[in-house]
Order: sequence, then C-alpha cells, then structure tokens
Amino acid sequence: MFESFFPRPKLLVLSATIYALICVLGWYLIPLKDMGGTFSIGQILGWDFPIPLTEGADEETAAIFEEAQSGAQSFWLYQYVLTCYTLFTLIWLKISDHKWARWSIAGSALIIFVTWFQVQLDVFFNAWYRDFFDLIQVALAEEGAVTLGEYYGQLATFLMVALPYVILVVMKLFFTSHYVFRWRTAMNDRYTGMWEEVRDIEGASQRIQEDTQRFSSILQSLGVSVIDSVMTLIAFLPILWGLSVYVSEIPLLGEVPQALVIVAILWSVFGTGLMALAGYRLPGLEFRNQRVEAAYRKELVLGEDYMDRAQPLTLGELFGNVRRNYFRLYLEYTYFNVIRITYLQIGNLIPMFAMGPTIVAAGVTFGLFQQILNAFGRVENSFQFLVNSWPTIIDLISIHKRLAAFEAEIEGRRLSAIEQEPETRAV
Repeated sequence: MFESFFPRPKLLVLSATIYALICVLGWYLIPLKDMGGTFSIGQILGWDFPIPLTEGADEETAAIFEEAQSGAQSFWLYQYVLTCYTLFTLIWLKISDHKWARWSIAGSALIIFVTWFQVQLDVFFNAWYRDFFDLIQVALAEEGAVTLGEYYGQLATFLMVALPYVILVVMKLFFTSHYVFRWRTAMNDRYTGMWEEVRDIEGASQRIQEDTQRFSSILQSLGVSVIDSVMTLIAFLPILWGLSVYVSEIPLLGEVPQALVIVAILWSVFGTGLMALAGYRLPGLEFRNQRVEAAYRKELVLGEDYMDRAQPLTLGELFGNVRRNYFRLYLEYTYFNVIRITYLQIGNLIPMFAMGPTIVAAGVTFGLFQQILNAFGRVENSFQFLVNSWPTIIDLISIHKRLAAFEAEIEGRRLSAIEQEPETRAV
C-alpha cells in the first residue's frame, strides 16, 4: 500500500521526522532565527532588516521599526522553511529511483509546506480578531471615537490576507486531487500486476477498483489533518500560553497557572478517551459491511452473464445480510453520535465557563476575549484530532483490513481471523 507509491516508506518517515527536528532545533537553539540579517535575501525584495534604533527613539519611530523588523523576520522564516523543504526533497530525489518519487516526495513536501503556511495565516487572523473587536468595543462605547476610515481599514487588512488564502486553499485542493489519483494509480498497478495471486480473495475486484481509491484519499486527508493539527498546536499553544495570564482563576479548580492550557488539555484527553471507548466496535462492523456488500454485488454481476446466477432467493438472502449489518451499524452509530455530538456541543461552552470569573471581573477587553476564544478553539481542536476524525479513522481501518489481505496473500502469510469468517456472517 505504501511501497507502491513511496520509496522505502519507513526510512522516509524516520528521516523526515529526524530532519524536521534538526531544522526546528537549529532555528531556536543555534539560533538561526537571529541570522536573517546575514543570510536573508529579503533586502532584494524590500524586506530587509531595519537599522537598530538609537536610544531614546520616540514612539512613532519605534512602531515603524517594529513593523519593519516583524516583516523582515517573517520573510526570513518563510525563506528558511522553504529552503529546508527543498533540501530534503532534492536529497531524496537524488538517492531514489522510485517511479513515483516526484509525486510522493516532492508532492508530500509541497502539501505539508502549504499546510504550514496556512497555519501561519491563521495566526495572523487570530491577532487580527483582537485588534478588530477592540476597535468595535471602542466604537460602541463612544460616538466618534473611531472613524469610518479606521473601521474599513481593518476590513481591508483582513481581505488582503483572506483573498490569497482562498486562492492558496483552492490550488492545494486541486493539487491534492491529482496527488491522490497518482497514489491510487501506483496501488492499482501493483495489485493488477499480481492479479493471479490475489484473484481468489473475496471481493478482489472491488478492493482494487474502489478500496485503493478510498484508502489513498482518506489517508491523504487524515495525514494532512494530523500535520495541520501538530503545526497548529506548535503555533497556537504559545499564544494560548501567553493569553492565559489574563485568566488566573477558573471554576472548580481555583487559581491554576496557565489555566486555559490546562483546561484545553484535560477536556481534549477526556473526549479522545470517550470517543475511542464509544466507537471501538465500529471498524469491525464497517469491514463486515464491505464483505456482505461485495458478496451481493458479485452475485448481481455474475447474473449479467449467467442465467442460473442472481436468482431471487439467493439475492434475497445476500441482501438480507446487507440489511442486518446496516441496521447494526445504524444502531452502533446512534450510540456513538449521541456521545460525540453531546461532547462537541458542551465543548463550545468550556472556554466561556473557564473564563467566567475573569469576564465578570471585567478582566479582559472584547477583542482579547475573541482572541482567547479563537486560540483556545484552535488548540482544543488540535488536541481533539481523534475526536473530530474518528468516523473517518473507522472507515480507514476497515479499508486497510481489506487491502492487508492482498499483502498477506502476496507474501504467503495467513489471513486474519476476520478474513476467514464466512461471507454470510452479519454481526
């Protein structure tokens, strides 16, 4: 499943993890982040580092300096990250002669880089929320305190980043569609080339035609979600950590250092465990559902060519298996969805509940309140990756079980116990 598309997948993942760690540590510990004045090419494009301020500079000059410094530092960060991705990609393309290396390595690097860049834009939006809603608070408190130009200026700032963000997301979706199809093509070529070894497995045609497409699509989606969650956590956890100084006391726990971070972690861990417990039977049900569907579809296809196949009694029995399995799935998903949706709905109130004493004491502005809610939500969602993705993970597990039978048959290994069950079994 992986070797068909990725060169030496285990080594690739291990080397990518170690390399990423080295790049991150190099940025903070060497520290390369302070070397932009020497190595950045930003000055060519107008993002050069400003001359350090002299002692006693006025506030306006200091503000201009901070803005220029921030822009140059951001450009240096993008330049550094892009260079790191490019070097890793070129090294692997040089040492690998895999047919799909350009798509699997360069394509993965591009998707991950764009995902990281999206997270950086999300950080900008988070800071914008604070400035904008603080402006709203001032405007609503006193007539004429905010001019129409200042108000529309904030909206224009948002649009200047939002419109490129939309274009970037659309281009990423277009590229990932091609990426997924190339992965499917690689698996399709591998399995059709070994048709004689796998043709006797139940539903072999469906596994090659449908399961390879679903596997590559779901795994790519989940992979990007995992990376996005990790990058979002890295970007927003320090922000929430800093914002926690405004919320020193929370209900039930009292005064807790970094209260918002603690609440986000505890609530997310609780939800992850709850979802795992509520949905642990679903992967097996999904797998058996594919089996009974495949048996029913196979009989219908044979009935197109042979008069003695697809008789009403046979089809009725096979469809009865489909019906029983679906009804059990519906029942199990009802339990699961009650728990999942209830948890998510209550989760919307958790940050407001935690900030209750601070809000009543007028400890934050409206803009700061919005920024905290946004940052808390991003950190919470990152910790809740399993909660938000559990139905998709269940689907992926069932598909992986089916494709694993191909691998077992090719390698001459014993099939799993669930593969040896009668086709007619419905749970």
